[in-house]
Amino acid sequence: MKEIALHLLDIVQNSVKAGADHVDISFELSPEGVLSMSVRDDGCGMSPEFVARVRSPFVTTRTTRKVGLGIPLLMQNAMQSGGKVDIESEEGVGTTITATFHTSSIDCLPLGDLASTVATIIMGSPVKPEFSLTCVSPTGDMHFSTEEIRPVLEGVSLAEPDVVQWIQQSLQEEIEPILGGIMR
Repeated sequence: MKEIALHLLDIVQNSVKAGADHVDISFELSPEGVLSMSVRDDGCGMSPEFVARVRSPFVTTRTTRKVGLGIPLLMQNAMQSGGKVDIESEEGVGTTITATFHTSSIDCLPLGDLASTVATIIMGSPVKPEFSLTCVSPTGDMHFSTEEIRPVLEGVSLAEPDVVQWIQQSLQEEIEPILGGIMR
C-alpha cells in the first residue's frame, strides 16, 4: 500500500464484513510527530487464537483466496517508520486496531487523501454501519459522524453522488488544517 488512507480502507472493509453497527475511525498527531490511526468496531470480534494468528499473511477469513495481506502490510509499514500495530478483539464485542507511524521517518507513508477515502467508505456502505471520524493534532480537531448527518439529509442516501461529493469536500476542508502537513 502506498498511503495510510488505503490501509484505513482495508481495515474498515474488515469491520463492515464483521457485521459492525458502528465503526469509529480516529487519527491523532502528537506534537512529536507520531500519527496514531485507530479503527474501532462493534462487529463479531475475533477469538484470542485468531488474533494471535491474524498477523500472518497466510491467515484470512476469505474463501476466495488463501492469503490476507492487509494487517501484515499495515504492520510492516508502521514498523518501517518506527511504529507498531496493536490489535484488541473480543468475540461478540468488537475489534480495535491501532497503528502508529513516526512521521519524521523517511520510511513513513504519506497519509494520502483521507477525505476521499472516508467518503468512499461511506458510499460503499450507505445504510450500515454508522461511521465516525475524529482527527486531532496540535493545530486543532474535528469530528464527523454519519449518525449526525442522516437526519439533515431527510432520507436521501449517503451513496447519492451529490451527497458523496459534499461529504468529501466538507471532510477535506476540515481535515486539511489539522493533518494537512502529513497528507502527501
